[in-house]
Amino acid sequence: MRRGKGGGREIMLPGAPQNGHLPLVPGRFLSPVCMNLKQGKQSVPWASWPFPKGLPWQPACNVMWCLRRLTHLFSSTQSLLKSGSGPQISRQPCSRKSLPDVSRWHHTAPASLSCAWQLHGDHLELRYADTLMRFDYVWLRDHCRSASCYNIKTNQRSLDTASVDLCIKPKAVRMDEATLFLTWPDGHVTKYGLEWLVKNSYEGQKRQVMHPRILWNAEIYQQAQVPSVDCQSFLETNEGLKEFLQNFLLYGIAFVENVPPTTEDTEILAERISLIRETIYGRMWYFTSDFSRGDTAYTKLALDRHTDTTYFQEPCGIQVFHCLKHEGTGGRTLLVDGFYAAEQVLQQAPEEFELLSKVPLKHEYIENVGGCHNHMIGVGPVLNIYPWNKELYLIRYNNYDRAVINTVPYDVVHRWYAAHRTLTAQLRRPENELWVKLKPGKALFVDNWRVLHGRESFTGYRQLCGCYLTRDDVLNTARHLGLQA
Repeated sequence: MRRGKGGGREIMLPGAPQNGHLPLVPGRFLSPVCMNLKQGKQSVPWASWPFPKGLPWQPACNVMWCLRRLTHLFSSTQSLLKSGSGPQISRQPCSRKSLPDVSRWHHTAPASLSCAWQLHGDHLELRYADTLMRFDYVWLRDHCRSASCYNIKTNQRSLDTASVDLCIKPKAVRMDEATLFLTWPDGHVTKYGLEWLVKNSYEGQKRQVMHPRILWNAEIYQQAQVPSVDCQSFLETNEGLKEFLQNFLLYGIAFVENVPPTTEDTEILAERISLIRETIYGRMWYFTSDFSRGDTAYTKLALDRHTDTTYFQEPCGIQVFHCLKHEGTGGRTLLVDGFYAAEQVLQQAPEEFELLSKVPLKHEYIENVGGCHNHMIGVGPVLNIYPWNKELYLIRYNNYDRAVINTVPYDVVHRWYAAHRTLTAQLRRPENELWVKLKPGKALFVDNWRVLHGRESFTGYRQLCGCYLTRDDVLNTARHLGLQA
C-alpha cells in the first residue's frame, strides 16, 4: 500500500502490473465478500474495486487478469470458510436468495441524503423525511396496492396473505424522489409512495397520535369557553354537527341546547350521530329515584366519580344524559377528565401508571330485582393504552362494580393498591372536578372511555333519560365530516 498523488490510499494487487494500482474507496460496501490483504490486513470489498483505467494492457490480457483475480478470491474465500476464520454465517430457518445482504446506503440522487435505502437479509431499511424505517419483506409483499393485490373500489385486500412465501425477498429494488419500486422473484412489481410508507410504518405510527385531545381540569375547561351547539343546527346542518363532534373529540364532553324535554326528542338527537346501543337497560333508559333497578343510580344518593358498564367486555363508548324534570334541590352532575388525572400519574409515578395499564381486573354486575336477572362480568386493566405509542384510549374506573381481585399474585396486589390510590387521589382533587347543573332542554354527551361522571345527592322528584351510543359509529360520523378520530 502507498499514497496516491491526491493523498488517497492505493493498494498494489498481487499479480497486477506495476502501473495497475487500484485506489481504495472508503465506505463502498456492495458485497459481503471481502479479501484480507496481507499488507496492513486491510479488508477490501472486491466489488468496490473500480476497474483500472488507462492501463496499457490488451483486452485479452485484461480478461485474463480479471479471471486470475476472481479465481484467487474464490480460493481464498473457500479456505477461510473451511478453516473457520472467516465471517460466521448464522443459520436461518429459511433462505432469502434473491438479493445478497447489502450494507450500503443507496440514495435517490448522488447529492441527496434525505432519502436513502439499504437492504438486509430479512428487511429493507429506509430513511426518508427524518424517519428511519424498517420493513420486513413479507410485509412489503403483503401490503402491495397493485390492481391484482388490492381492490381500490372496496378498499379491501385481494392478495391471500397465506400465499406469500415467508422467505420472500425482492430481486430488484429502486427508488425515485417519491416512490419505492420492488420487483419480486415471480416478476410482480410493487410500488409504494414514500409518504404512504412514512404514515404506515411502525416508526411513523409511534410518533402519531391516534386521537388528538385537550386534557383539562375545571379551570382549563372553563377558560376554554367551549360553546354548546343549538339543537336545530345540530340536527339540520353539517356545520353544527361538525362543531359538536370537534368539541366532543377534544374534550370528551359536549352539550346541545334547546332540546325538547322528552325521551322521544332525546332519541332523535342521539341517532343523529350514532346507532343507539341497546343493553340490559334497554334502548332508551328513563329513571327516577324509585330503585326500579338494582343500581345506586336509581336512588337519591350521591354517586362518586366512575365510568359506566365496566362489567361489559367492551364498555359503552358514549353516554347521553338529558334531565327532563327536577322539582327539588341538589343533583348537580360531576365530570372529571380521567385522562388528565392519568397524565398526572404518568408524570409523577410512571411505574404506577404502567402497573395500572397491565394488571387485569374483573368488574361485575349482579342484579335480581323484579323481573331483571343479570350477571355481567368484564375484564381489563384500569388504564388501556395502545402498545405502539403508549397512547391512553380507555379508563375503566368504577369502585362500585369492581369484583374480587383474584387475577394477580399477592406480591403484585399491594403495589396495585398503591397505584390505584395515586390515581384516585388525582381524580378526587377539587381542582379537577367540573360541576354542572343539568336542566330540561340541555343534553350532555359524555365519552365514557375517558370522562368519569357522578352526582351529588338530591331532594324532590327528578326525571332523567338517556342512552348509550356505539363508539365506532360516533367516530365514523366524525371521520365522514373530515375530523381525525
